[in-house]
Amino acid sequence: MTVEPVVAISAIEHYAYCPRQCALVHLDGVWQDNVHTLRGDLGHRRADTLSSRQERGVRVMRAVPLWSETLGLTGRADAVELTVTGEVVPVEYKMGGPHGDTAHLQLCAQAMCLEEMLGVDVRQGALWFSGPRRRVPVALDDELRARTLAAIAAVRDLLVGTALPPAPNDQRCDQCQLLGHCLPGLVSEPARAVAYLKEVVGCEP
Repeated sequence: MTVEPVVAISAIEHYAYCPRQCALVHLDGVWQDNVHTLRGDLGHRRADTLSSRQERGVRVMRAVPLWSETLGLTGRADAVELTVTGEVVPVEYKMGGPHGDTAHLQLCAQAMCLEEMLGVDVRQGALWFSGPRRRVPVALDDELRARTLAAIAAVRDLLVGTALPPAPNDQRCDQCQLLGHCLPGLVSEPARAVAYLKEVVGCEP
C-alpha cells in the first residue's frame, strides 16, 4: 500500500513563493538563515509561546497544533482567536509588510484544518504584519480554497518526486536564504553548469 506523504502547512507558502525553494527545504532538508529569517524568528517569539489569554474580549490561543486527516496536513497556527459570537479566526504573523498572497494559502490551509478539528466553518482569517503594524483580514472564500487545495496537491507531488524544480533566477532569488544552495544563476544556464563541474568537481555531467 502506498502511503501519501503528509504535507507541512509551512510548505504551502514555500511552494507558492518558489517550488524549488519548497523542494530544497521540505524534500532535501536544506536550510540557511539570513537576516530575513532571523527577523522572522524574533517576530514569532510571542506567537511561538504556548498560551491562552483574553485580549480585548477575544480569547487568543497561540502556537496551536493543527492537522487534517482528510487533507494530510500538519502544522500549527501562530494564533487562533475565539470571539464571543463563536467565530474561529486563524491569525498568521509576518515580518515586514504585505507582498503577494502566498501567505493567504498558508492561512487558508490552517482554516481548513480548524474546520475539521473543531467541526465549525472558518470563513475569515487575518495576517498581522509587524513592519507597518497592520492587521489585514483575509476572506477564506471558495476561490482561495481551490487554490490552496491545488497547492497542497502540488507539494505532495513534489515530495514523491525525484527532481528539483527549475531555478527561477529572477528577483525572488536576491533575498532568498537558500541562494548559495540553489545557485540559480548557474543551474539555469547549462553551459555554465558544465563549466562549473569541470573546474570545481573535475568531471563532466
